[in-house]
Amino acid sequence: MPSSTAKPLPHAPDRTAQMQSEMARVIDRWTEGLADTPTAVPGLTLFRREAPARPAVCMVEPSVIMVTQGTKRLIAGGEGHVYNAERFLITSLDLPANSEVVQASPHAPCLGFSLKLDIRMLAELIAQGELAPPRPPTQDASVGVGSITAAALDPFVRLLGLLDEPGAVGVLAPLIQREIHYRLLVSGQAPLLWQIASVGSQSQRISRAIDWLKLHYTEPLRVDELAARVQMSPSSLHHHFRRLTAMSPLQYQKWLRLNEARRLMLGEGADAASAAYRVGYESPSQFSREYSRLFGAPPRRDVQALRPRPDACDQADRPDSASSSRPRSASTTVRSARVG
Repeated sequence: MPSSTAKPLPHAPDRTAQMQSEMARVIDRWTEGLADTPTAVPGLTLFRREAPARPAVCMVEPSVIMVTQGTKRLIAGGEGHVYNAERFLITSLDLPANSEVVQASPHAPCLGFSLKLDIRMLAELIAQGELAPPRPPTQDASVGVGSITAAALDPFVRLLGLLDEPGAVGVLAPLIQREIHYRLLVSGQAPLLWQIASVGSQSQRISRAIDWLKLHYTEPLRVDELAARVQMSPSSLHHHFRRLTAMSPLQYQKWLRLNEARRLMLGEGADAASAAYRVGYESPSQFSREYSRLFGAPPRRDVQALRPRPDACDQADRPDSASSSRPRSASTTVRSARVG
């Protein structure tokens, strides 16, 4: 029989705060002197920012991002999404956006982590038929902000704990990640995830269109052929693509091209003309005009201003580069977005 002197379990808010503090200590220890820290856990990246930073151009992968200390804001489709120790961010598509550090200092840095979502795992959990379908969303969305609870934090605490137990990562990380995906599917952000993981849904078809664009952005774009590829009419593709990304397919392709060109100039020292041709432009003057409209300065001046300075984007906002055996994808374009 339990002793009457045993301490009562902490209330949920206290337990949540304790978990946040524990995760912040882990992240602080692993990111000291660094901005972004990939980990031994697949898809898990830690980040640290020690000063506020203006919005920086990013490509956000399907992921869940949590801040354990400080505040960040993601701007997508003209709408701002603030996330901090009380609210987490979730994204379901590869989405052009701007990431901003709102609250951070050297003494109280903005600390957090991102975990890439496994869309296949979400689909498997849904297919098991044991989850009640959520109410259909009132509008298409690819970004959401949810409330942080103790139940949601618990598997993340255990996942971060594996960083000090690398030998267990291969066995335990997949189990914990599966639990995390389950928790997300029963959270307030479930409608967003069900849309993207359900085969045949409009969101899932737009995701397939984006995957194709990421691999073929250097090629001329024919919207009718892209629509047929994802089994949509051209008008339906255009409508749903814009609702989910705030861009048309052509604008999305242009964004990919310009950001990859920026990466080539910043990371590989390419000049503007060669970068333009490599990403699919036939006219350097057209490239320069469109580059200036997106980034606010001509290519040469923009690149000079970018070297070097820290940025607001998390590594979560910079997917890994595509294989060198195929054309660079949108995952690579984000490397050009290391701006402040």
